[in-house]
Amino acid sequence: MSASAVLRTRESAIVEGEYPFTKRNFDQIATFLRENTGISLNDAKAALVYSRLAKRLRALGIGDFDEYCRYIETQDGADERHEMVNALTTNVTRFFREPHHFEYLRQELAPTLIQAAKHGKRVRLWSAACSSGEEPYSIALTMLDALPDADRYDIKILASDIDAKILARARLGVYRDEAIEPIPAATRERWLAQERQGAAKQWRVKDAVRSLITFNELNLIGSWPMRGQFDVIFCRNVVIYFEEQTQALVWRRFREVMCPDARLFIGHSERIDVEGFESAGLTIYKLEGAA
Repeated sequence: MSASAVLRTRESAIVEGEYPFTKRNFDQIATFLRENTGISLNDAKAALVYSRLAKRLRALGIGDFDEYCRYIETQDGADERHEMVNALTTNVTRFFREPHHFEYLRQELAPTLIQAAKHGKRVRLWSAACSSGEEPYSIALTMLDALPDADRYDIKILASDIDAKILARARLGVYRDEAIEPIPAATRERWLAQERQGAAKQWRVKDAVRSLITFNELNLIGSWPMRGQFDVIFCRNVVIYFEEQTQALVWRRFREVMCPDARLFIGHSERIDVEGFESAGLTIYKLEGAA
């Protein structure tokens, strides 16, 4: 019997399934995820971790979680570390999610941003956890509805996410018929093209929308290679998965890259409790003292 098998006989599985999955396995994976992405998993997430990573063990032909945990620590396991992060991150989004944010962008921010752009100034917006693209495309559609020739000006949207696979989907800009239902009909007809995929109907975001957006892989607790500041930042339903200390770190980093009159949009379950911010509306923040 191998040493790992002997050790497993002394440990009880915390999730019943095809592969033995112990508290030690869970702690190793949770520690890696926290240290490398900021995401904190409590013990209640053990079943979720097992169900998502069991698929990875099958794909790799790995026999147990002990071997998997050893593998992701090796140089050969670099690609699998990305696969593991992708498997364990949540990608829940939709077009115009939390509509009051986009209404605020349309009414309160777009007119000023458009005037700045027309006077030759750069305008930068950031979707800081863009998932499959619905959020940055919603931002772009809001700006285009206000300025249909926005692509003629220095208006750019950065869309970033830690998950390379979900970014590839976002870049395609193709969505099922039911996914685009929140998009107003006039906006949909102007900026999306209808296609057929077999019997299914789907929609492709037009080039005029896509040209405003740059999709890049980015870890919020890693390095930020961007230069310059942002006028608008959307970071919604992300830091809720971080420990308080990591949340505060991310908020402070956003503060450093915000223009003086910038706005930061956060999720409905999140709050900012670090110095330098004040409320500008429901889950909308500005720098302290800003107009």
